[in-house]
Amino acid sequence: MIDGAQTRHGAAGLRRTYLSLGTGELAAVVVFVAVQPMVAGRFDAAGGRALWWAMAPLLVILLQGGAYWLLARTWLPGAGRSGMPRGVALLYRAFRLLDPVLLAGCLAGLLLTGAGSGALVLGLLVWVFGLLEYVNYFVVRLSYPMTQWFTLVGRRRTPAVVRDVARALS
Repeated sequence: MIDGAQTRHGAAGLRRTYLSLGTGELAAVVVFVAVQPMVAGRFDAAGGRALWWAMAPLLVILLQGGAYWLLARTWLPGAGRSGMPRGVALLYRAFRLLDPVLLAGCLAGLLLTGAGSGALVLGLLVWVFGLLEYVNYFVVRLSYPMTQWFTLVGRRRTPAVVRDVARALS
């Protein structure tokens, strides 16, 4: 989607795409935080804790992603800056290293809550979603339109944030 947006609509179209991606990730955080108490209310206290353990890395990674897309609008062609600032690149390089630690720690917390099977399964699904978001942002791009997903995911493209960090620190 991003690659095609640049060629079809130029920098202005890409800025709109980045705005949509950034605000979408931040909106997802708000929705997850708002819905969590309603879902957790269906479980006992251990189940509620399990859901927070599962959601923590997802929320952090979505916040990082949303911030990246909004910040990236400032270094697109015509935006006045010629690439990701070095400080932002160092921060995102640190995220790439620290997020797996967060994922592992929260998985341990989730598994140790003593939650019942329903909350545990739901928590594991949410945690896996966070893991997939990490992979999508920092390992290999997974986000594509559903109609092209099987074709494009096999190309193992480098995520935009990883490319920007590499350019900024080279």
